[in-house]
Amino acid sequence: MKNNKLVIFILTIGVFGILNTEMGFIGLIPQIAEHFNVSTSTAGWLVSIFAIGIAVSGPIMPLLLSKIERKKVMIAVLAIFIISNIVTVFTTHFSILLIARIIPAIFHPVYIALAFSVASDSVNYKEAPKAVAKVFIGVSAGMVVGVPIVNFLASQFNLYVALSFFAVVNLIVLILTIIFIPKMPAKATVTYVTQLRVLKRPLTWLSIIVSVLFNTAVFGVYSYLTDFLNMVTTAPGIAVSIILFLYGVSNILGNIIAGKLLTTMPQKAIFLLPFALIIVYVAMFEVGLYLIPMFIISILWGTFAGVSANITQYVITSVAPDAPDLSNGIFLSAVNSGTSIGTFFGGLFIASLGSKFVILIGVTACIINILFIFLRNRSLRHFETTS
Repeated sequence: MKNNKLVIFILTIGVFGILNTEMGFIGLIPQIAEHFNVSTSTAGWLVSIFAIGIAVSGPIMPLLLSKIERKKVMIAVLAIFIISNIVTVFTTHFSILLIARIIPAIFHPVYIALAFSVASDSVNYKEAPKAVAKVFIGVSAGMVVGVPIVNFLASQFNLYVALSFFAVVNLIVLILTIIFIPKMPAKATVTYVTQLRVLKRPLTWLSIIVSVLFNTAVFGVYSYLTDFLNMVTTAPGIAVSIILFLYGVSNILGNIIAGKLLTTMPQKAIFLLPFALIIVYVAMFEVGLYLIPMFIISILWGTFAGVSANITQYVITSVAPDAPDLSNGIFLSAVNSGTSIGTFFGGLFIASLGSKFVILIGVTACIINILFIFLRNRSLRHFETTS
C-alpha cells in the first residue's frame, strides 16, 4: 500500500474520533445529568447503551461489510457518526440522546476492526503487533485523552461546546479520508463458516471472559471517575480535568509498555495485571479523599489501564489468527460488554453505598479474573501442545 504511514496516521486519528465519541461522555456525565434533569446512574446509560450496541454488533457487522471496498465503508461510518454527533448537540430530550448514541454504536466495530486489519496487513506477520499498537494509540487517546478535553470544554464553556467537539473531530477525519486515503479493495477473507469454527474452542471462550473482566475492572470504575473526584475527592473543576488528562497520557504510556511486555513475557503480564489493578484500587479507596494522592494514583492507574487495553485485544486475537475479522469483532464486543457490565454495577454500588464504593466493582472483577486467567493459561498450554 502506497503512503502506508499516512494511511496509518489517518486511521489513528480516525479511531481517536470514533472512541472519543464513545468514551468522551464519561467526562460529561455530571453535566448531562444536570442538563437533562436525570440521575448520575441514569446518565451513565449513555456510556452503557453505546457499549451494548458495540457488544451486539461487534461479531456481526465487520463480517457483513468485509467484502465491500474499504474506503467506502470508512466514509459511510464517519458520516453516520457526524450526523449522530450533531443530533446530540441540539436535542433537548434524553430519549433522543440515547437513540443518537445507539445508532453509531452499531457501526463502531466496523471502523475499528478495519483499522486493525489495515494496520496488520501493512507489515509482515511478526511486525503486526507493533503496527496495531500504533493504531491502539488512537484507540487509547480516544478513550481517555478525549475525556479530559471534553470535560474541560464543558466546565470552561458549556455542554454544547463539549458535544460539538465530537462532530468536529470526526468531520476532520472524514475530509482527510476523502482526500488522502486511496481506494482499498476488500480483502479476500476466510469464509464466515470457517471463522465461526473458532467459537468451538474452549480457549476462545476463556479468552473472551478474561477480556470482558479486564474491561469491567477498568471501566467499571473509570466510567464514574469524574463523579468520584467530585463527590469523594471534592476536587475543583480544573483539577478534575488535570487528573483525567494525566490518566489519559499514562494510558498511552501503558500502550507502549504493553507492546514490549506482550513480545517478551505475554502470559506473565496477563496474570500479574489484575494484582497491579487491585493495589491501585485499594490505594484509591483509602486515600481518594485527598487531591495530591489522586494525582499519583491517576498516573499509575492510567499506565496499568493502558497495558490492559492492549492485553484485552491480545488475549483474543492471538488465539484466533485463523479468524481475523471475527476475532477483532469479538474483541470489540467483549471489551464493550465489560464496559457495559462495569458501568451497570458501578452505578449500583454508587446508588446503594455511595460514590466511594464504585471501587468495589474494579476489585471484584480483578479477583474473578485471576481465576479465569489461570484457566486460560492452562487451556493455552493444552492448545499449543495439541495443535
